Amino acid sequence: MARHTLEQKLAILSDAAKYDASCASSGGQKRDSRDGVGLGSNTGSGICHAYTPDGRCISLLKILMTNFCIYDCAYCVNRVSSNTTRARFSPEEVVSLTLEFYRRNYIEGLFLSSGIIRSPDDTMADMVRIAKSLREEHHFRGYIHLKTIPDADPALIEQAGLYADRLSINIELPTDAAVGQYAPEKSPDQIRRAMADVRLKREERKERSHTGKRPPRFAPAGQSTQMIVGADGADDTTILGTSTRLYSSYGLRRVYYSAFSPIPDASSTLPLIRPPLMREHRLYQADWLLRFYGFELPEIASATKGGHLDLDIDPKLAWALANRHRFPVDVNRADRELLLRIPGVGTKSVGRILSARRNRALRYEDLRRMGVNLKQGKDFLTCLDWRPRHLEVQDLRARFAPPPEQLQLI
Repeated sequence: MARHTLEQKLAILSDAAKYDASCASSGGQKRDSRDGVGLGSNTGSGICHAYTPDGRCISLLKILMTNFCIYDCAYCVNRVSSNTTRARFSPEEVVSLTLEFYRRNYIEGLFLSSGIIRSPDDTMADMVRIAKSLREEHHFRGYIHLKTIPDADPALIEQAGLYADRLSINIELPTDAAVGQYAPEKSPDQIRRAMADVRLKREERKERSHTGKRPPRFAPAGQSTQMIVGADGADDTTILGTSTRLYSSYGLRRVYYSAFSPIPDASSTLPLIRPPLMREHRLYQADWLLRFYGFELPEIASATKGGHLDLDIDPKLAWALANRHRFPVDVNRADRELLLRIPGVGTKSVGRILSARRNRALRYEDLRRMGVNLKQGKDFLTCLDWRPRHLEVQDLRARFAPPPEQLQLI
């Protein structure tokens, strides 16, 4: 096998890392090196899309340690049976790349994942070694996100949490049956046990000891997971149900949905399903409604067709159209729960409405100034000087759904 240069490895392993979706860095512990000690900084919010004071955009170095893998997950481009170009970084090379990229102001942190080489323990030990070297030898204070391996020794995952801001463990697929079919070497029970261990370690280290001293923080930015969407036949309601259970059981910061596209490989056993990226987008929107808008899963499911979200309109609008009898809503009298269900009205706008209407009745222009999307919401609300004319559901849907496109024959 030909030996790759460091530049060639970087090209291969950064491209391979694009399939890892769960690399957002919000919620990290704030650190900086302005006291003259250490290297780097972490703003604690949005490093993937952060801007320095002089206007430069900075991001995470997102790479795989290696795309060699002993597993044969049918949906993964790096599976052992896949005919793909392989490369591997040594731990020292990852450390060096991270530091050099930081010194050139290209990044403010590291997102590190890996294929499984030799064994889960060996791979996890190398990843911990990288994070430990950055923190203890080079005093790196930037953001570190490690995608951990659930089959690894829990002691190694515990060590990873002492050096990383965030840990993530892939749930892989929406159902245990799908994992058994497409990733038979992985155990859903073991994945859930690893996620539970991370949650317990985080909770344990929030408590002070009998001396009043707080122990070292464990993965202060929490844990996240990634779910492949479209590799199996699970509908959107099933996917969202799995996500809801994950949030409540493991205190996750985020579930990331990764739209699956079949890999052109004759050895693949997957069905030829190519869900549009719009499906992924709609799942994120529905996920947001469940987490921040007070929606329950049966409410969202009631506006689906065959368990699938409408790709033409967003889930909140789909629910409003399916419950047209509950509208229009008077913004001067409705409670917070009902205000949050008005299309075009976000959580910040609801807060502004509740605050402002204590002093006076709100008008149409007041809502515009508060940031309400009146193009979408005006047919679902009333205020002091506005009442919408009655429109049938089909008329409203036609207004918001994208126009049909002419397909190309050639």
